[in-house]
Amino acid sequence: MLVGYARVSSAGQSLDIQNDALAEVGCEKVFAEKMSGRSAKDRIELANAIDFVRDGDVLVVTRLDRLARSVGDLHQIIENLAEKNVAFKCLNQSGV
Repeated sequence: MLVGYARVSSAGQSLDIQNDALAEVGCEKVFAEKMSGRSAKDRIELANAIDFVRDGDVLVVTRLDRLARSVGDLHQIIENLAEKNVAFKCLNQSGV
């Protein structure tokens, strides 16, 4: 199953572009939130998405900065997904 995660960093921004892109590639479920990306551990919908995905699923984001603000956070998220045998795809990064 393709599972999307979308995030904007302020209430004035819209999730529409990300949601549309995730739907276009076939995401069956999308977790979305409006909040700063300072710490992955503070993002409830990201935690919900990671909890939701199952063996063989793919977590999809439109851009890496929507998922993580630091290499350390990105590494931890990818490790958490790998432990569940969940793949990761970033739409605007070839090969990621």
